[in-house]
Amino acid sequence: MGALKYNGYTGTVEYSEEDNCLFGKVIGMSKNIITYEGKTIEELKKDFEAGIDLYLESCNERGIKPQKPYSGSLNIRIPSEVHSQLAQKAQSTGRSINAIINDLLKDQLFST
Repeated sequence: MGALKYNGYTGTVEYSEEDNCLFGKVIGMSKNIITYEGKTIEELKKDFEAGIDLYLESCNERGIKPQKPYSGSLNIRIPSEVHSQLAQKAQSTGRSINAIINDLLKDQLFST
């Protein structure tokens, strides 16, 4: 389905046949849940943006840092042989393992 974007946050767009409405939630939030709904796309977008604004205002009032949808930190498990080859490649090119993986992922995500 589609996605909504606002202020660095992304939300899903889904349809409930039973309730005859659109609904969604902000993705990438592990500690907080922001949901929204509407009968039209315009209503959905308005409720989505209002939900994020309310969340940010609430964080500000309580003096806490708002949760970002994705931290930028990702743990992956790979075979030790691949890890070894990756470390050798990083050392021979003077780059970090993280930089190599980041470039490989960007190439895969944005090459199509």
